[in-house]
Amino acid sequence: MLRILTRVAAVLVLLAAIPLVLTPVYALRLVHPMSTLMLYDHLTGQPVERDWVAIEDVSPVLLHSIIMSEDGQFCRHHGVDWGEMREVVNEALAGEETRGASTITMQTVKNLFLWNSRSFLRKGLEVPLAIYFDLVLSKRRIMEIYVNIAEWDEGIYGIDAASQHYFGRSAAQLTARQAALITVTLPAPDARNPGKPSSGLNRLARRVQRLASRSGAYVGCVGDPQKG
Repeated sequence: MLRILTRVAAVLVLLAAIPLVLTPVYALRLVHPMSTLMLYDHLTGQPVERDWVAIEDVSPVLLHSIIMSEDGQFCRHHGVDWGEMREVVNEALAGEETRGASTITMQTVKNLFLWNSRSFLRKGLEVPLAIYFDLVLSKRRIMEIYVNIAEWDEGIYGIDAASQHYFGRSAAQLTARQAALITVTLPAPDARNPGKPSSGLNRLARRVQRLASRSGAYVGCVGDPQKG
């Protein structure tokens, strides 16, 4: 029994060490990380499309749209939006249906190191990983990784592949409208098609487009290579 417990503990320590070791490596811009889902698709022989694109070659309005839609405090928090997290916890304790409180950083570490199914265990692991990730990497690098590993359709990973897939153009050429449409696809890429948007998707995109146009200081950390 002791031998089994020792082996289990060793495996857990090894698994915990993987993100601790890889995170500083991912700070290097010459490294192009893959998500766990991408690795799974590769290992199982599923088709994968992903063309890594530098953040400088992504339309700024797309970055602004993502921040304003997914994580308005991205440039201000340190991996976790504690105010949003407290609200979700209070809703859960009150028996109300909860919304997601994942920041862009939390979504990034989830995609890189964890799994997709929702659970308290996964959320508990996301929090310290996101804090560590934010400590080691700049905001621009976190965003660069995020837009290059997010899945926008089955087997379509990264913003450049998604832009080509839906609009026949590069990520640098996205218009404000296209950026908003592709952004609101993120929560449900298997059910939403920005290339053929429903009336509901168009409505969501209009809201995100308005928010992005007024983003101002909220997106400053991704607009200047010298900033966080």
